Amino acid sequence: MSLESFVVRMPKVELHVHLEGSMRPAVLLTLARKNGVRLPADDEAGLKRWFRFQDFGQFVEVYLTCSRSLQAPEDFQLLALDVMAEQAAQQIVYSEVHFTISTHVAAGVPGAEIRQALDEALAEGERRYGVSLKLIPDIVRNMDRGRADVTLEWALAGQGGAVVALGLSGIEAGYPNEPFREHFAAAAAAGLHRVAHAGEHAGPASVRSALAVCAPERIGHGVRSSEDPALVAELAARAIPLEVCPSSNVCLGVVPALADHPFDRLYRSGAAVTVNSDDPPFFDTDLTREYLRLQETFGYGAAELAGFSLAALRASFLPAPRKAALEADFRRAFADLGEELLGAPVEPRLSA
Repeated sequence: MSLESFVVRMPKVELHVHLEGSMRPAVLLTLARKNGVRLPADDEAGLKRWFRFQDFGQFVEVYLTCSRSLQAPEDFQLLALDVMAEQAAQQIVYSEVHFTISTHVAAGVPGAEIRQALDEALAEGERRYGVSLKLIPDIVRNMDRGRADVTLEWALAGQGGAVVALGLSGIEAGYPNEPFREHFAAAAAAGLHRVAHAGEHAGPASVRSALAVCAPERIGHGVRSSEDPALVAELAARAIPLEVCPSSNVCLGVVPALADHPFDRLYRSGAAVTVNSDDPPFFDTDLTREYLRLQETFGYGAAELAGFSLAALRASFLPAPRKAALEADFRRAFADLGEELLGAPVEPRLSA
């Protein structure tokens, strides 16, 4: 119980979570009633049952329903503030959150209005809850180039405000990265950070392609890199972190069970692994539970768990002075919580 309390109370950073995929059933119910979106249940309990992961098709249906429920600027504000309240409850002091802006622009919501609404919401959330959140608008591989253009334009317009990076997501198999080379080159030229989903449902070649085409500073998921030791060594040598989402990988069939997950192998091979929740309500998880599940499965102690938290902070796109100040805060918190709960200060262990 003391180790569990340590995990619950320790400061955290999350780098791979989707805004639309963070919508709780209660928020969906509110937005659907407001916007006339039909749901398979008319109360929160029924929606919780519907959210419970069954298969990939049902996951997509829930995700798209949540996206459709966002129809006005104030809807995005409601969702963002709810996500930030949940951050605060979990001691997640900072998050970098994927957001598929092109879906909402295609549905007729003006991108400039969404940007202004989210800028206001993120500032209000920081005032209310003392946590901060930045956005990673993501190009979707399996969508047309026009949507990628919209995403890049929106990302560049939001740089210095809510936007911290340009992302790449979507189906890996059959949808190459090459069509988006120019988008990521433009982001890099403008000084915008870059991340790419790769190595989730496709193998190491997908990661190598993302590295070559997009020059990402982090890889979203990346767990199938474990199938290629040379690639793992390259990622470690180049200090390119992996944004690992264990429960998501189990639910979506990347691995059959958490005990089969390559997280521990990647960690012990020297890769910079971070812990993330992806789409938490859909996978019956949150960031705290991801840490606890990893601890239970692989037997990590407080030093390793604190190290994963610190690794996420170091892999973030926060400005260097802010990152250094937060690292000092994190280390003090680990030491104090260790004294209180475990009988000795905890010094984070950053590599195996």
